Amino acid sequence: MQVIGHRIAWSYLMLLSFILASRQFKAFRQAAFKPRVLCIYLTTAVLIGINWLVYVWAVNANFIVEASLGYFINPLLSVLMGVVFLRERLRPFQWIPLTVATIGVIYLSIVYGRLPWIALTLAFTFSTYGLVKKIAPLGSVYGLTLETGILFIPAILYLVFTDVSGTGAFLHSSLTTNLLLIGSGLITTMTLLMFASAVQSLPLSIIGIMEYIAPMIAFLLGVVVYKEPFDRAQLIGFGMVWAALTLFALEGFWSRRAAPVKPIPRLGES
Repeated sequence: MQVIGHRIAWSYLMLLSFILASRQFKAFRQAAFKPRVLCIYLTTAVLIGINWLVYVWAVNANFIVEASLGYFINPLLSVLMGVVFLRERLRPFQWIPLTVATIGVIYLSIVYGRLPWIALTLAFTFSTYGLVKKIAPLGSVYGLTLETGILFIPAILYLVFTDVSGTGAFLHSSLTTNLLLIGSGLITTMTLLMFASAVQSLPLSIIGIMEYIAPMIAFLLGVVVYKEPFDRAQLIGFGMVWAALTLFALEGFWSRRAAPVKPIPRLGES
């Protein structure tokens, strides 16, 4: 809980400092403080807050591999939401890797022998977050500032409570711990700003497929660095997902090469 509190607090302070330093606070206030805008970003704030909490808990409870499964499921939901809610269209061959990846994820869920609630919570919250951000009215900086600002008050109240009660870690631990807690805000801000910018300029179906990079890194950390168990049955499921990603990437490459090149108009032509 303290990690989440610091992640929210430092993210907000960094973003607010940037807006104040660039003299954009008046424009930010005019754009953000409208009932419809506040309702949209209250939704995204709750979604990303739940996502952060579950993920940080899972990492500290040695469920990194299952958390990575959540982010393997997430792109599938992003693609589905793009097709259902935003009327995005997939090329016929793109359905093949998506089907293979879906089978792989279902197989992995069966292998676990229980409902993978960590994975499903992470997948649902972040894919829904991406969908709402796709239609959200604010730019990436203003939007993330408003989200973290909504979460800032409960986060700072909790951190003050832990400090008063004597259980707070910040300024009561090593310099490395203090710097890592501050750094969590910087890393969070950078990555979510990039995500928010990308999700507004690219089709949600493409965003969904690219999001397989993050769970791959998490998976490798869980298995290679933190030595979490990973047996042959899990390897089959993950292998199906990786094969699907390869097919999707190759399909995109071939489609771009096959697309006709538009001629560049000569000077004076419209």
